Amino acid sequence: MREQTLSVLITAYGLDLVFGDPRWMPHPVRWMGHAIDLGERWLRRWISWEYAAGGLLVVAIVGGCFVLSSAVIRSCYSFSRPMGFVASTFLLFACISTRDLDVESREVFKALRKNDLPLARIKVGMIVGRDTEKLTEPEIVRAAIECVAENTVDGIISPLFFVFLGGVPWAVAYRAVNTLDAMIGHRTERYIRFGRIAAKVDDWANFIPARLSGMLFPLAAGLAGFSFAGSWHTAWRDGLRTAHPNSSVPEAAMAGALGIQVGGMNSYKGMPVPTPLMGTPLRPLEPRLITESIRVMYACSFITFLAGLILKMAYMRLSL
Repeated sequence: MREQTLSVLITAYGLDLVFGDPRWMPHPVRWMGHAIDLGERWLRRWISWEYAAGGLLVVAIVGGCFVLSSAVIRSCYSFSRPMGFVASTFLLFACISTRDLDVESREVFKALRKNDLPLARIKVGMIVGRDTEKLTEPEIVRAAIECVAENTVDGIISPLFFVFLGGVPWAVAYRAVNTLDAMIGHRTERYIRFGRIAAKVDDWANFIPARLSGMLFPLAAGLAGFSFAGSWHTAWRDGLRTAHPNSSVPEAAMAGALGIQVGGMNSYKGMPVPTPLMGTPLRPLEPRLITESIRVMYACSFITFLAGLILKMAYMRLSL
């Protein structure tokens, strides 16, 4: 079974690099989204205290995903080892987003390369939560790079961290937490109370992985041909002094790696929201920086996976 565990990890990671997130394929994260939407409608109808309703939704979705994925894997293995392998691999494959992050952010670069600013605004609007209708080219580039950096934690480092820590059901539960935060963890009038617990749980879940990114990004930057020292220095100088270090540490690390400055004024539903400036503007924000951030992202993904695999193998050997 130990060899099977390593095979699941390697196969799922490889499948993600090759296939990403095919839209035609049934996807557990989309199922989570449907369940969250349905659960929100039911709970709002029956529970008037929004904090309690939102908290109950978090418990139901995260707990349900953990229990259900554990039961599916256990049932499949009880039938046959190949079936258990397939189930475990599929669930883990659905939790990792290296290739999909490349594909989605590269669409923004392609639109900018064609000088199609309206299309670039649409494409970047599909991967960020801010208003994009009036963004200039540098602002689009900044938004895309910030998205690549933040989602390297959400879609790669964190799910790998949890699968290496506790197994595939842990990674599935993490994706449920992350999906809840993406759907209801907003500071809008609709979700400021209902989604408060979801946002807090996501903060807790990403606490360690986000800070690990402050070490992983500089290594990735050096491997990809960018500045190790700039990434390290900026991550720990700028990333921890904001109100949201879970996102600002990887963003600052990416900014230091590329020699750019991120942060500034964003707009959400027409409301201007200032964010701290991070990094030193040694280079202008131009489209090719998006592809450079993707290179750093891939390097960070490889380093995270290899480091986790080595530590997992060492732990398994020591526990024999």
